[in-house]
Amino acid sequence: MNYKVQGAVKKVRKYLIIYLILWIVLNILLVMPVSYSYINACGSGKFDLNIFFETIFNNIMPFTTFGKTFSGAYFGNYIKLTIGFTLVYTIFIVIGMIKLAPKNQYSDIEHGSSDWSEHGEQYRILSPKSGIILAEKNYLPLDKMGNVNVLIVGRIWCW
Repeated sequence: MNYKVQGAVKKVRKYLIIYLILWIVLNILLVMPVSYSYINACGSGKFDLNIFFETIFNNIMPFTTFGKTFSGAYFGNYIKLTIGFTLVYTIFIVIGMIKLAPKNQYSDIEHGSSDWSEHGEQYRILSPKSGIILAEKNYLPLDKMGNVNVLIVGRIWCW
């Protein structure tokens, strides 16, 4: 199970800054106007949907509600909506990480490479410098005792 968590974190790590920037942009462009519009729509004691939509469409432009949100009653509602938005956003990121988790331990290892070996283990059999090319920096030495036959799997393209 550990390889699944490590694989998912490895894939998501390069997107974390993008996720953070997207969270900030959505927070400014979506949560702030909704918070401001909700307080204005509840001004008479009851929620008025017409006032809500009228206010949100007038204030959906970037940074129009930025200063207004941090004053008075707007700020408390903004914090509540930000916490709720962050929870939903985090759930979507966790679902994405689960979808990106590798199916098995060998998912991202290239077939035919020496990624399976550690600390130069392959050089007990192979040579790093000369011989028949098997992979990048892996050669089958010709002066080796025993069988040096090589099986090529796939097509040879001749144009």
